[in-house]
Amino acid sequence: MMQETKEYEQLSPKAGQIILEQLPDRIRNAIVARAVEIDYPVEAVIEMAIAGYLDPHAIGFVDCKPDRKA
Repeated sequence: MMQETKEYEQLSPKAGQIILEQLPDRIRNAIVARAVEIDYPVEAVIEMAIAGYLDPHAIGFVDCKPDRKA
């Protein structure tokens, strides 16, 4: 029997930290500040930055709170 694997379409917190550590200080600081400002995980802010660069019309996460319970 073939085992089904679940594919994730989001950066993991570990991957987010690895990326963050490789960025210049001013970019790293801006991403962390934005994450704090909007109360999002750093990895979600990195994803938004990439999506916004690739598609200026990309939908943002302004109204959602990932990994938060209501």
